[in-house]
Amino acid sequence: MSEKRNFSAIVRKGELAFVSYCLELGVTSQGKTEDEALENLREAISLYIEDEDVKKTLGKLPERPPHLTTLAVMVD
Repeated sequence: MSEKRNFSAIVRKGELAFVSYCLELGVTSQGKTEDEALENLREAISLYIEDEDVKKTLGKLPERPPHLTTLAVMVD
């Protein structure tokens, strides 16, 4: 049975492309535009979770999205 799951994604503009990263799964992708990077990440996540071992761990992931915050660090 299929179900729709929400995952968190970070998108950053790199030197040559936009890079997208799924926080919960550690899956990364890229694209020429932000939209393309996110669409490619969607596809990468779909392929990643086809693995039976990954499917088993999906049920153990928290339903709440990760808490993203900024952190100040002293740098000499």
